[in-house]
Amino acid sequence: MNHIASTATLSGIPDVESLDLRPTARALELHDALVDFMHTHVFPAEQVYEDYRAKAGPHDSTVPPVVEELKREARKRGLWNLFLPAESGISQLDYAGLAEITGWSLHLAPEATNGQAPDTGNMELLHLFATQEQRKQWLEPLLDGRIRSAFSMTEIGVASSDATNIETRIVRDGDSYVINGRKWWTSGAADPRCALLVVMGKTDPNAERHRQQSMVLVPMDTPGVTVVRDVPVFGRYDQHGHCEVVYEDVRVPVSNMLGEEGAGFALAQARLGPGRIHHCMRALGAAERALSLLTTRAKSRVAFGKPLADQGVVQQQIAESRVAIDQARLLCQLASRTIDVHGNKAAATLVSAAKVAVPRVALDVIDRAIQVYGGAGVSDDVPLAAMYGWHRAMRIFDGPDEVHLRTLAKAELRKTDD
Repeated sequence: MNHIASTATLSGIPDVESLDLRPTARALELHDALVDFMHTHVFPAEQVYEDYRAKAGPHDSTVPPVVEELKREARKRGLWNLFLPAESGISQLDYAGLAEITGWSLHLAPEATNGQAPDTGNMELLHLFATQEQRKQWLEPLLDGRIRSAFSMTEIGVASSDATNIETRIVRDGDSYVINGRKWWTSGAADPRCALLVVMGKTDPNAERHRQQSMVLVPMDTPGVTVVRDVPVFGRYDQHGHCEVVYEDVRVPVSNMLGEEGAGFALAQARLGPGRIHHCMRALGAAERALSLLTTRAKSRVAFGKPLADQGVVQQQIAESRVAIDQARLLCQLASRTIDVHGNKAAATLVSAAKVAVPRVALDVIDRAIQVYGGAGVSDDVPLAAMYGWHRAMRIFDGPDEVHLRTLAKAELRKTDD
């Protein structure tokens, strides 16, 4: 018993190097610049953005002009492509804190700094695995913010939480690949700037289970690509869209293969590592904004003869929110630091833990804020309802909770095999 307890305890302790979670001087400079950008430009632009979208209508995916204005300002301030160490010169740990700040305004700040999903994950893929020709054609304009892209993996007909289930076929025909299949939740495909689809499908159904899949680069205007519909998230249509896409005899050159045939599953895992942490840190930014809204409302709203902030139950909600956010942030920072020091594979369980923990925390804090706002909290007069819907969806995309919990459980069980 003593041996088992000792092994279980010690196996969970990270190495000392990974425990240094201090940001660099450069990260602190960027932090201050980004906070100023948020207050002077992003927050004032939110109503402009929402007014444009309301006037255009939910099914209009044109880009509000204020987005391009913010992008120009961010570039002027050096707040551009911070997510990619090869471009920014900062670490994943440094970027984690910056990604959190962009999460304060999820519709605007990530794109203003060219750090929006799914483009960041696609750019990471192209940076790691693209040929020089592919980089020139797709990575350069993405890094420059001139085009957008979409990642097309999830399918409507199978449980895509297990990526080996996908049924879309990618068949070699001479100097071309021919693609047939139906995808959905292809985020970004409704945006008029979307020029590239990164499509995952099966090239060899008879290969070993994790070597059946491949990824191909499909220009958006390729014949046979049809966007069937934009799928709402809890009744809301995002500007860039979450689309159902049909691929019918879509033909692309063999040179459009990303990496090698059979590497699709491995590429997908490489794409999702840092990307999941970025999602988590943005979610913490949303939680921080929700907590700020909660405390402001609690101090200004009077019920039963005194401010809500004087009510013990509200004080407990505020305190619980602070504890949960800080705990979740430390988990994300540790995962980011582990990626920097030891690589994506070594951080896999920490990333899974963060992917489970952070959306739960964000939802709890947002829900408390909604409750304190009362009827206003479920309206669109404040951003809480939209924030809740997106972060509830986060418990499903990039791997549902159950998949990550399975990963964590198997990792813990392996520790006792010896």
